[in-house]
Amino acid sequence: MTRLLRDTLEDWAGEARVPAGLADRALRRRTWRPYGAAVLVAAMIAAVAVFVTGQREPEPVVRPLTPITLPPRPSPAPADVRTDTEHSPPAKLVAAGRMAVSAYHVRTLEPVSGEQKRVRRTWSLYDPRTGGYERTPWAWVDVAPGLQAAAVIEGDLLGRRVGVMDLNTRQMLGWYELEHSVGSVAWSPDGTRILATAYSGYPDLMQGEGDELGPVRTASPRTGYYIIDVPAGEAVYHELGPLPNGLTRDAEHTNGNGRQDFGWSLDGRLIWGPTTGTPDRVFYTPDGVQQEPPEGERYRRGTNLSATSPDGRLVLGRDGLPTKITEVGTGNVAGRQRVLQLHAWADDENVIALGCAGRCEDEFDNGLVLVSVDGSRMTQLAANRDSDGDGAWRWVLTPR
Repeated sequence: MTRLLRDTLEDWAGEARVPAGLADRALRRRTWRPYGAAVLVAAMIAAVAVFVTGQREPEPVVRPLTPITLPPRPSPAPADVRTDTEHSPPAKLVAAGRMAVSAYHVRTLEPVSGEQKRVRRTWSLYDPRTGGYERTPWAWVDVAPGLQAAAVIEGDLLGRRVGVMDLNTRQMLGWYELEHSVGSVAWSPDGTRILATAYSGYPDLMQGEGDELGPVRTASPRTGYYIIDVPAGEAVYHELGPLPNGLTRDAEHTNGNGRQDFGWSLDGRLIWGPTTGTPDRVFYTPDGVQQEPPEGERYRRGTNLSATSPDGRLVLGRDGLPTKITEVGTGNVAGRQRVLQLHAWADDENVIALGCAGRCEDEFDNGLVLVSVDGSRMTQLAANRDSDGDGAWRWVLTPR
């Protein structure tokens, strides 16, 4: 009977979140009597059943929506180089090869109470009618691959309405009314689904002054996420709270930031949440079950962008002057670049990067450039700006 009890509990442990050593603790405390074994088994079965029921993940909430027909992506996609080195933020489209600056935001700090401040983003969207950018009132935006449609959040910082806009006509194709407030939206790689991260409160709170300015160290208000299937007309909500902060002992993954937005894997089969350690992300199924990282996928840290070249031969290196690009198969250095960061592949031989002004005496005086793998060719894409200053703009790169 002892072995039967232990085996039964171990089987259940593989299917439920049973406290470590539950079987051993139960067995250590036993006082066997001839008639007590069956009673103990029954009691343990009941206890584990209650525990499993209490720990079961909430069922996803499915909400039917109106299907939306999205505008078709251009074929073939443009691959020319477009620059604007006269304006900061840019007034004209910035693009190179397969990638474009589809949107950007300007970040400002607003007083809240005491030393606390909150981050406000003012968004501008690419406007194909003018070839430039148009300021928007939305709390968050993301542009679908192909630069034909955008997902937007209506609200002040957070919102419960997500809309889909046709970029060419500037008309809203439809709105989604949600039960939970969301703070970010991200299109899937195929441009058909929207991943919206839900928060119970605004996550971008700061405190301190000057060099002491940093995020407020409280638990992230992240509560879960929606996956909105735009053509099918369906939104599914899943509860998934934040990762613990860095003060939590024995946690496999941690994140001390309030904002913990979800993103898509490169093939769109999984989603991921950010960490502040290594690895920099945790992967989940669309239903929220943690998974191993997809084999062979490499990312630009903290983004949905692939670090591997389109032909699969090369991989982007880490930040830091100079940067380097290595061969996937051998790890040999294919080239070094006099830039601060490598951001996205324009094509197999050129990368959109963050370059520095002049002799790179100030790391915050920087701008977008196009640099070759061997570092011998560099084209300025956008004007240099003080990236640490109030009102600095931050780009969003999207496949064309």
